[in-house]
Amino acid sequence: MKSTLKILLLILLVVESSSLMAQQAPLLQVIRSEIKGINIFGKPVDQQTRCQHWHSDLDIIAIKFHCCDKYYPCFSCHEETADHSPSVWPKAEFDTKAILCGVCGTELSITDYQNSNNTCPNCKSAFNPGCSKHYHLYFETDSSKK
Repeated sequence: MKSTLKILLLILLVVESSSLMAQQAPLLQVIRSEIKGINIFGKPVDQQTRCQHWHSDLDIIAIKFHCCDKYYPCFSCHEETADHSPSVWPKAEFDTKAILCGVCGTELSITDYQNSNNTCPNCKSAFNPGCSKHYHLYFETDSSKK
């Protein structure tokens, strides 16, 4: 009888402590984003590469980072989840496929992306024209040269 009571008290203690831990540290929903077998790292919130930082209807590209060869929705996603510093794509490598359309999964070279008039050449989905303000975070620009 004593051992049964001890077991019941132990179970009650475990259940109660689990409940308290769950209240103190709620689990965050993890979204795994993948397009045509290509993993999107960082903090995506949907299956079209939108993330916690940029999620308008036009925020539908992911960028392969030069430093790690992984696609992220944005610079902040890389900064917050990667274990290394980012590096920009040198102009000599702008023929590399490093932009992913989140709608159709087409991979564009950096040159093709920059010349796309903010539209996927495959599915005609519109890209956010404001992304050009952040090119210096991803691609070598005249202002990023030192």
